[in-house]
Amino acid sequence: MTNPFDDPEGQFLVLVNDQGQQSLWPGGIDVPQGWKPAFGLSVRESCVEYIEVHANDASGGDSPGRAV
Repeated sequence: MTNPFDDPEGQFLVLVNDQGQQSLWPGGIDVPQGWKPAFGLSVRESCVEYIEVHANDASGGDSPGRAV
């Protein structure tokens, strides 16, 4: 079985926590406590693009607020 985090054909979510950190998360796996969906369900490329565009929103521009 392929690791769902590495599935090139998988569907993903972008999750965000209370600190504004973002994470790519495989669809179909329960969202961990403390995180909520911010984008998706979509292909990996679209989710990564979303994270790249919105990473500075949470950090005030100093450093990326992401956990990919």
